[in-house]
Amino acid sequence: MERKQEQQKIVFLEGEKVILRPLNKATDLQNCVRWMNDPEVLQFLSRVNPVSFMEEEEWFDNLANRHDDILLAIETKEGRFIGVLGLHNIDRVNRTAIHGISIGEKDYWGKGYGTDAGMVLLNFAFNSLNLRKVRSSVIALNKRSLNYHLKCGYKEIGRAREQFFTNGSYWDEILLGVFKEEWEKTRQKMADYADDVETLQDGYYERCVESPSLESSGPKIKSKSW
Repeated sequence: MERKQEQQKIVFLEGEKVILRPLNKATDLQNCVRWMNDPEVLQFLSRVNPVSFMEEEEWFDNLANRHDDILLAIETKEGRFIGVLGLHNIDRVNRTAIHGISIGEKDYWGKGYGTDAGMVLLNFAFNSLNLRKVRSSVIALNKRSLNYHLKCGYKEIGRAREQFFTNGSYWDEILLGVFKEEWEKTRQKMADYADDVETLQDGYYERCVESPSLESSGPKIKSKSW
């Protein structure tokens, strides 16, 4: 009796918490329609009207024709599809692009999945596509998204005042950008922090308590202000 060959998971890019893979209409359409009709998700997007299955199907069908865009599914290591991110308007002359991300599964908000996905995507943008700058923007109401961008190394470069109307008020559009050099510094800070946490887990500070003289020669725990 022949053994069924297990279907191999498609992994385009991989981080610590997530994988990024091509979108699949057959498996992803239902969730995308659900997210695009969720008021808690929709309030942070420049859209008001409901999204039908027909409209979302058309969006999926047109992905292959968007040669200046790269859109990817965000999936946890356990196989849960939780959101979408991408690079848009990729300019291969000026070496720039515009970044967008949406985590539709609200149980995964604020837990580092977006930051992990964003850092992996920027690595691809800078070191595979050879881009030099990536831009983005957020509605000022969306504090979580703003923090996500800042953690990934983006800097505020300007504001379009009262650009979007949502939740009964007008909100600024915060314009953001990150150069490769800025992202590399952020990535190094993250790596240094991870190394220090690993040292802590290995019992360094327990040894410091037993022998205070070790403290001066050991690693310094850096602030997680990034």
